[in-house]
Amino acid sequence: MFGAQKSKRKIRRVTGALQEFYQQPCPEASTSLKSLPLLAVDVETTGLKPKEHQIVSIGWVPVNGLEIDLRGAGYCVIRGSEGFSVGSSAVIHQLTDDEIAAGISLEEAISTLLAALQGRALLAHFAAIEKDFISAACEQIFGAPLQVPIVDTFAMERKHMENMSTYPRGEDLRLARVRSRYGLPNYSNHHALTDALACAELYLAQTRQGRAQVLRDISS
Repeated sequence: MFGAQKSKRKIRRVTGALQEFYQQPCPEASTSLKSLPLLAVDVETTGLKPKEHQIVSIGWVPVNGLEIDLRGAGYCVIRGSEGFSVGSSAVIHQLTDDEIAAGISLEEAISTLLAALQGRALLAHFAAIEKDFISAACEQIFGAPLQVPIVDTFAMERKHMENMSTYPRGEDLRLARVRSRYGLPNYSNHHALTDALACAELYLAQTRQGRAQVLRDISS
């Protein structure tokens, strides 16, 4: 209870693009899948800890009910702080220091993402990464964490496999491995826009097979 009250106080202090985001209501848990507005999001980072590592790119793709809307897709590379280097993380996301130096500010990137996310639920594969990094950025820039309904294709697939008495290992739930089981095409990994699209396609495949779940509200 104390944590919830503390979070509400932070939201009252919110500024900028996050304040505008909270002025638009999010979808209700009872919203039909046929009309549920989502935004598939992927972030590429220098590591797994939001307090220690940085976002280097974000990609997003809207999903309107049961249709992907590529017209609303977006992608940005984020400029690091002075002296920032991607280091060994470049092996994963393939972004160079020069590309990072030419990127936009974190505030501009998060503001643009929040505008695209208005009125939608966040869709991601293993959504804790996206939610935690974006929320940490919101708290840093706008003074409050991100609270948004979440649909997680990773959690949906894990629950399905457990219901089938097939208990998955970590590799079984990787985005590319799950997509292959649905007969979806093989894409290159760790490009934020491509991974967002890959997640959106997987969600629609899961929905067709009756595996989509109701929204769950995630709070910091």
